[in-house]
Amino acid sequence: MKFLLRPALSLLLMLCLPASAETPNLGIPDKDDGMAGTGPVRRYDWFRGLWNEKRAAWAKRLEADRGAVVFLGDSITQGWGDDFGGSFPGMKAANRGISGDTTRGMLHRLEHDVLALQPAAVVLLMGTNDLEEKAAPEVIAGNLKLILAALHAHNATMPIVLCQVFPSAASKSRPADLIRKVNELYAATVKGNAQVTFVETWPMFADAAGDAKPAEFPDLLHPNKAGYDRWAMALRPVLATLGFLEKEPEAFTPEPGSRSLFNGKDLTGWGYRDKSGTWESFDGKAQSSDGRYAAIGGRLVVKTPPEYSRITQLWTAQEFPESFELKLEFRATPNADSGIFIRGPQLQCRDYVLAGPWKNLPNYRPQEWNEVVVTVRDGVARCTCNGDVLDEAFKVPATGPIGLEGDRGQMEYRRIRIRELP
Repeated sequence: MKFLLRPALSLLLMLCLPASAETPNLGIPDKDDGMAGTGPVRRYDWFRGLWNEKRAAWAKRLEADRGAVVFLGDSITQGWGDDFGGSFPGMKAANRGISGDTTRGMLHRLEHDVLALQPAAVVLLMGTNDLEEKAAPEVIAGNLKLILAALHAHNATMPIVLCQVFPSAASKSRPADLIRKVNELYAATVKGNAQVTFVETWPMFADAAGDAKPAEFPDLLHPNKAGYDRWAMALRPVLATLGFLEKEPEAFTPEPGSRSLFNGKDLTGWGYRDKSGTWESFDGKAQSSDGRYAAIGGRLVVKTPPEYSRITQLWTAQEFPESFELKLEFRATPNADSGIFIRGPQLQCRDYVLAGPWKNLPNYRPQEWNEVVVTVRDGVARCTCNGDVLDEAFKVPATGPIGLEGDRGQMEYRRIRIRELP
C-alpha cells in the first residue's frame, strides 16, 4: 500500500509547484515503475504513435486553449472532434481524448494535457479501455480518485463533470455487469463532493440487457452522430448551470390573463417551509440558503446535489384556492427526478423516458424543454406533458401553494405562469 500511495502524493506535490521552463518529455514511460496509479498502461506501437502525435500538437496549443472547458478521455472523446460537432456554441472547449487510453494513462498526462491549460472546467469520460485490458473496477475507480485529487489540488473551485462509462458489450470485452460496477464505484467516489457534477450517461444509451444500442453505437463501442448528439444533450443543461452556455435569459411574456410565478431573476415569492411550519423566504435572493435552487439565465434550476440524490422542496408563498391553469416548462438531465406540487399533492416530473412513471409519452423530448399544463377545477387537476395526458383526474385539496421538488440529478423550470379560470 505504501508503494501505491507514493506516486499519487508525488503527483499532487508536483502539481503544486511552478511548471518547468524545459520542454517536458511527453512520451509514454517504458515501464510502469514510478508512474502514479495502478492498472494497465498501453504501449502498442500504434498507440505510442498516436499518443506522441496528439500530445506534441497539444503542446503547441497551450496558449490558444488556455481557459477552455477541457474534455479528458479516450477514443470516444477524441472522436467528437476538435469542435465537438458544434455542440457547444459560444463555449471555449478543448478536446484531450486519445484513442485507446486508460485511466492510468490519463492520470500520467493530466498535468501537461489538462492542468497546464488552467481549465475553466473539466469533463471526464474514462474507464472503458481499462476493462478491455482486464483491469478490475476497483482499480479503475482508484485511478479516478487520484485524478479528482489532482484536479482539486490544482483548483479547488474548478467545476468537474463526471460522465458514467457508456455501455458496450461482452463481445468487446466490456460486459454490462463490469460497467455497472465501475459506475457504482464512480458514484460512491464522488458522493458528497460538491466540486463534481455526476451525470448518468449510462442509462440513456443502454438497452434492456445493459448493452449499447447499435442505432447509436454501430460497433457497440463508439457513438455515431446520433450518439454524440445525445451526449451533448445530456451535458448542455449542466454546462449551462455552470455558466458556460445559455448565459442570456430568453425573452418571454406570459399570455394575456396569465401572470408569472417566477420572475427569472431571483426567487422572490418562493421559499422553504420546515417541518414545524416555519417559513424561510427567498425574496430578492438569487439562490436558496442551501444553494440547491437558483435563478440562472432566466431558469429556475434545481442543481444536482453532491449526494446526487437529496430531497428538498421549494414552495410559493401564495396559496391558490381558485380554479386555475398552471403552465411551465421543464428540462431534465438523464434519469433526473423531481416533482410539481399542486396545492400539496405531488405530480411526478422527471426524465420520463428513463425514470418513469410514464415511459411511453410520444411527445416527450429527453434533455430538451417540455411543457406541463395543469388545469384545476373542483378539486381535480388534469395534467399533460406536451399534450400527452399524465393524469386525467389528479385529486388536489381546496387550496394550497405550488411547489417544486429536487430529488435526483438536475431539473430546470422556466415560463412558470398561472391563469385564474372562471
